[in-house]
Order: sequence, then structure tokens, then C-alpha cells
Amino acid sequence: MLVHTVCFWLKQTLDEHKITAFRNGLETLKNIESAEAVYIGSPAATGDRPVLDSSYDFCLTVIFKDVAAHDAYQVDPRHTHFINQYKDYWEKVKIYDAD
Repeated sequence: MLVHTVCFWLKQTLDEHKITAFRNGLETLKNIESAEAVYIGSPAATGDRPVLDSSYDFCLTVIFKDVAAHDAYQVDPRHTHFINQYKDYWEKVKIYDAD
């Protein structure tokens, strides 16, 4: 199993319409066959702790069977379309892959 987590920091200049469009774009990634499960969220209200980073706007977690499934996801047209359509919406992206 491979857990692929992506945190997005959106540009502060985005209006609500673009933020909603971005969230909807993330939802389209759920349709990629190589993904076993897809979770989308924003920072939870769990309180402030020194080890907690809640500065991001959206977090995407995708579960894959293996690295091959991850690699297929990366080149899937829905994934590349998402990147091309929304890459100008984010200020920063961080990816954490774990197995």
C-alpha cells in the first residue's frame, strides 16, 4: 500500500467561486481507477498544538495498492487535467508519500 498525501496552499487572491471550483476539481480525482480511496479535507478544528500545521487550505489523500498504481495515477488524463486547470490557483504544494 502507498499513501499519497498532498497539501495545497491556495493563493489569497482567489474568490469563493474559484475556491469552490478547486474543491470540485479535487473531487474529479476520485474517478481515477488506480486510486483505491480518495479523501479530501481542510484543516480540522482540533486546537492549536506546536506540532500541528494547519496553514494549508486543502489536503488530498489517495490510497494506492502499490507504486505502479501511483505511477498510473500520475499520468492519468484526469490528474494531468486537474494540474493544468488549477496549477495557477495554488501558492504552494507539499507531497508526502508513505508505504
